[in-house]
Amino acid sequence: MFMAPDPGLVRLRVSLRAVLGTGLAVTASELAGLSLPASITGGLAALLALFTVGDPTVRGQAVTTALLPLVGFPVLALATVLHSVPAVRDALWLAVVFCGVYARRWGPRGQALGIFAFMTFFITQFLHAVPGQLPQLYAAMALSLAASSAVRFGAWCIERRTPPPAIPAPLGGRGLARPTTRQAFQATAACAFAMAAGQFLSDERWYWAVGTAWWIFVNTASRGETLVRGFRRVLGTVIGIAIGLVLAVPLDGAGAPTAGLVAVCVFGIFYAAAVSYTWMMLAVTVMAGLLYGLLGVLDPGLLVLRVMETGVGALGAALAVLLVLPVTTHATTDVWIQRALHCVHACTSEAAARLAGSSAADPARYVAELELLLGRVRLSLAPLIHPLTPLRARKARARQVIELLDQCAQEVRGLASVAADPDASHDARLAAACWRVEAAVEALNMLDAGRSEVDVPVCASCGLPLAAVDC
Repeated sequence: MFMAPDPGLVRLRVSLRAVLGTGLAVTASELAGLSLPASITGGLAALLALFTVGDPTVRGQAVTTALLPLVGFPVLALATVLHSVPAVRDALWLAVVFCGVYARRWGPRGQALGIFAFMTFFITQFLHAVPGQLPQLYAAMALSLAASSAVRFGAWCIERRTPPPAIPAPLGGRGLARPTTRQAFQATAACAFAMAAGQFLSDERWYWAVGTAWWIFVNTASRGETLVRGFRRVLGTVIGIAIGLVLAVPLDGAGAPTAGLVAVCVFGIFYAAAVSYTWMMLAVTVMAGLLYGLLGVLDPGLLVLRVMETGVGALGAALAVLLVLPVTTHATTDVWIQRALHCVHACTSEAAARLAGSSAADPARYVAELELLLGRVRLSLAPLIHPLTPLRARKARARQVIELLDQCAQEVRGLASVAADPDASHDARLAAACWRVEAAVEALNMLDAGRSEVDVPVCASCGLPLAAVDC
């Protein structure tokens, strides 16, 4: 929790760049003479651009960043114009929710554009923006995106030397079999519940419940992942509220110290995002309290309401994943584990071909892919190994699966390095070992899918195919 590794200090550099880019965006808005709400809009737009855009190449990141205003400006206009027509406004926001989640089927770019559209709508509710403010809001958003892009792609383009980690292809399917389609319906239902319950709690701050429900569905793929993320969001919010009572309330919107603490919160959001959702939400909650202080509306009662709205949003997300087209943790983990096993199979096949003299065979690329898939397996299994999970047997089994796959990855890395060495690879026993691994993986996949038309002999002590073990 406190000592997460940061190879190459990438997280540290990205976090510092985010502070610089967001700070420059806000400074540019202030120097342009824009209002405080416009400057806040610009700062949040810059933060989102730096946080959500995650294409695998710098060119792709630049294209996605350039596309952000194309979804942000229309949503900004509609949200402000319809602010006085609650029924139409709410229906439009739910449509944005559905489209934003559905767009994740197109990968990182779809996710970034969907998040930016949703948060643009959220910002207008946060600031109670009206049509008369549109010119300044447009100017602030455009100026801030330009400023943050100058930092990201010009002054400090970290990704040119350190490419961002690759992301495994999302789970496929057609129609309602596609997880992103199911999640679009789930998120819309969750946000509809959060909207109704949130407005019952408060006519002015109901949007926090909708924001909570939305963000719980970001970067989750199964029922278990969503429930754990909801728990962590509530926990981070509660801790953040306690810190906000100590820091934000006494400051009462004082300019310089508030700006300094907001910069610390921006750093915390980026630095904690990859390793702890709870810590990230703590930073988000403290920053929200500080911004309310700048707007002159902060008091302890507002922070308590924030906790209540967060709880309502988390409840909506939980009900949605349990009742609306649920995607079970078992189904998701099963697919990712099968992908990892297929990758092991492909790597050993390539290694066997390399040992047989094929210069075109390259097991190393599958080693890299296996590392990515194992990261996704760990994320998918995280709900089962959570300290609060009541399913003790499944928890033990999940830990065993992770250990076995980690061992597979270690052995595959060794096999690939031996196969690449021309002096060490002339041994028939290595090729025979590759063939045994291929047979074992094929047997495991046939048993798991229930497609085997022949009896696969299994070990009496562990239940795995005899080709896969040596008890």
